[in-house]
Amino acid sequence: MTLELLAAGSTPMSVGFGHFQLTGQHTFFDLVAATTNALNGALLARRPDHYRNFTVVGILLMGLIGGIGGGISRDVMLAEVPVALINPAYITLCLAAGMLGYSLAFATGQLFREGLFQFMTSASLPWYAVVGAMKATEHGLPVLGALAIAIVGPTAGRYIIDVSCGVTPKQLIRGEWFVFTAFLTGAVWLLLNAFHLDNWIAAPAAVLVGFTFRMAALYRAWEEPLAREPDGAYIHDDGRPLLGRKLHRKSRRELEALGLVPPRNDGQT
Repeated sequence: MTLELLAAGSTPMSVGFGHFQLTGQHTFFDLVAATTNALNGALLARRPDHYRNFTVVGILLMGLIGGIGGGISRDVMLAEVPVALINPAYITLCLAAGMLGYSLAFATGQLFREGLFQFMTSASLPWYAVVGAMKATEHGLPVLGALAIAIVGPTAGRYIIDVSCGVTPKQLIRGEWFVFTAFLTGAVWLLLNAFHLDNWIAAPAAVLVGFTFRMAALYRAWEEPLAREPDGAYIHDDGRPLLGRKLHRKSRRELEALGLVPPRNDGQT
């Protein structure tokens, strides 16, 4: 197949071949987010707190769900045919990223994988949030509706994976401002868009704000406040790991509590 460069009026040129489209409209930003989220999904499925004796196909499906689950949820809410089902580039790149994540799970140590997972999550989350805000604006949604779509896109895939693995969804438990990062990124893009800033400037700027905030929250261990616990409740370990340097020098017992290594059966600590 030959490379096609298509231009229509003021719409930026799209690059692709056959049914595969790599740019045009929001495709490039969306593919970046989907691919990185697919890598995250495969890495997440290999973590001890999520692993449920998955097959190789199961790991790849977890990567695929992580990659396109949020985008499909977003498009359905906007009454669109999900772009991931129209453009084969989404499924192809997500499966490739899933295979990469599966390979990394065996080729490197847990500390590196956790750091990579958290870094890639911080990178993909704001990209998906920006695309959600863009699409919502094009559909004429008000600010609150656009912010809701900006949150659903980056987080729905993780919700599906957590539920599939029998884990409490990350959106509902204490962490380093996972949902708020998507909200912040969408809000920044909407603000810049209101000033009619070129999208090739507004989108990276909003992503940079969201990425910087998320990384700072991970490194500084900023967390959402817990709800006031009911009488008699016991707050247990939630299996939430921190970024690489926060894991350094932790004991095996602490790593077991975080769900990063399997527990010993010999009673050692």
